Amino acid sequence: MPNIDENLAFAPSYKLAALIADKQVSPVEITQLYYDRIERLDSQLNSYLTLTQDMAIEAARAAEDAVMRGDDLAPLHGVPISIKDLQMTKGVRTTLGSLAYKDNVPDADSAVVERVKASGAIILGKTNTPEFGLLGANENRLGDDCRNPWNTARTSGASSGGAGASVAAGLCSLGTGGDGGGSIRIPASFCGIYGIKPTQGRVSSFSGVPPAQPLLNITSQQGPMSRTVKDSAILLQALAGYDPRDSASLREPTPDFVSAVDRDISGLRIAWSPDYGYAGVDAEVIEVCAGAARAFEGMGCSVDESDIALESPFETWWVFFAANVYTTQGHLLDDPDDPLSWYGRMAVEDGKGYSASDFIKAMGGRDRMINQFADVFDDYDLLLSPTMATTAFPVQQYPAEIAGKVNASRKGWGFLPFTHPINTIGHPAASVPCGYSSDGMPIGLHIVGRKGDEETVLAASAAFERAMPWADRRPVVS
Repeated sequence: MPNIDENLAFAPSYKLAALIADKQVSPVEITQLYYDRIERLDSQLNSYLTLTQDMAIEAARAAEDAVMRGDDLAPLHGVPISIKDLQMTKGVRTTLGSLAYKDNVPDADSAVVERVKASGAIILGKTNTPEFGLLGANENRLGDDCRNPWNTARTSGASSGGAGASVAAGLCSLGTGGDGGGSIRIPASFCGIYGIKPTQGRVSSFSGVPPAQPLLNITSQQGPMSRTVKDSAILLQALAGYDPRDSASLREPTPDFVSAVDRDISGLRIAWSPDYGYAGVDAEVIEVCAGAARAFEGMGCSVDESDIALESPFETWWVFFAANVYTTQGHLLDDPDDPLSWYGRMAVEDGKGYSASDFIKAMGGRDRMINQFADVFDDYDLLLSPTMATTAFPVQQYPAEIAGKVNASRKGWGFLPFTHPINTIGHPAASVPCGYSSDGMPIGLHIVGRKGDEETVLAASAAFERAMPWADRRPVVS
C-alpha cells in the first residue's frame, strides 16, 4: 500500500468522502489503513466480533473504479464504516452477541444495512454488543468484554459498545448503533464521541426477516455514532425514511438533518435537570454537565432549571424491554445447551412472567411520562441533563448505588437513569462530549428534543461542538 497519512483515520467522514471524490485518496488505501489499525490495536479493545476484509477490499476497489469513471457518488462513497452486530448482514456472520447465534449467517440485509450500502460506505465488519443488546455494558459469552479506549480496565458501555470503542479509537470512520434504552448514548458518553437516537420510527427497524417485530418498535431506534456532529447528520440522512416493512416507520418527509448542523440556535429556550427529579448522580458528573449547560447562555440561549420529577421510570420501560426479548428469544429458555448470559436469562424470564395487566399498567406509566415531558416542552425547546450518572466503571463491576441512591431494580442498569425514559416516550436525544472526570474519563451531556425534532438537537449539538470542540482529543488506545 502507498504511504498514507495515518491521521486520516481520525478525519471526519465528510472530509474523507471529499478527498475520495477529488481523487486525493483511494477508498482502497483508506480501507486498508483501518484494517492495519484494527490488527494493531483491537486486541486491546475487542470492538469487532467479525471482520469482512475480503468483501470490504472488493467493495473499495469498485468504489475506486466509480470515482475514476466519473460516476455520480453517494454521500459516503468509499468511506469505511462499522455495523453493530445486532444488524442482519447478508452473507456475514451476525451473532446478536449471543452463543445461540454464534454461527448465524443471514441470507438478507436489515434495512439499516441496505441503506448503509446505498450510501456508498464500505463495511469493515460487525461490532461487539451484549446479548441481544440487553445490557448497558458490553459483556457476552462470545469472548472478552469490549474495553474502553480511554482506559482498557473500564467498560465501553453498550449495547453499541463495539461501535463506540471503534469510532473513538479510530478503527472506523463512523458506525451504526441501536438504542433501546440508551445503547447509542451510553457508549457515546463513556467513549467520548457523538451519538444520536432519532425519534421513534425515523429509521426503519426492519430486521431482514419479515415482519418487523412490533414490540421492538416501542423503545428501539437505530442511529449513527461518530466523532463529529456533521458525520452523524449525514449518516442519519442516509438511514432515515419511510419503510413499509416496518409498521412503526414514520410516513412524514425526512427533515434536512445536514442543513440543521449550521443552524443558528440563539433564542432557544433550554431546560436543565441534574437528576430528572429522582436519580442518584456522581457529583463530578453533575458539575461538568451543569457547566456545559450554562455554556449555551453564551450562545444566545436561555437556560433554566427544570422541575421534572419522574417516578420509577425504569419499571415502566423494563416491562416493554423484557416482554420484547421474551417474544423474540423465549424459546432459548428451553435450549439444552443453555446459551443465555446471566442478564439474557434475567430479561427473558422477566418477560415471560409479565401479565397482560402488567403490560397495560406499563402503557399507563408511559402515558404519564409522555405528559410529564410534554409539560417541559410546552415551555422549552430542549431538555439537558447528564447522559450517564457516572463515568465508565471497571468491567463487570456495576455500581449498586450512585450518590446514595439505587436508580434501578435490576443489576446492571442503575448507571443510566436518563436514557431509558427517552426511549419510553420516543423523543430524539443525543450525547455530546462535554468534558472529562478527574481521572481522565469522558463525560457526556444529554440533549433531548421534542418528538420529531432531531433538527434542533443536531443544531444545538453542533453549536456546542463549535464552542467546545472535542474531536482533537484522542484516547490512550488510538
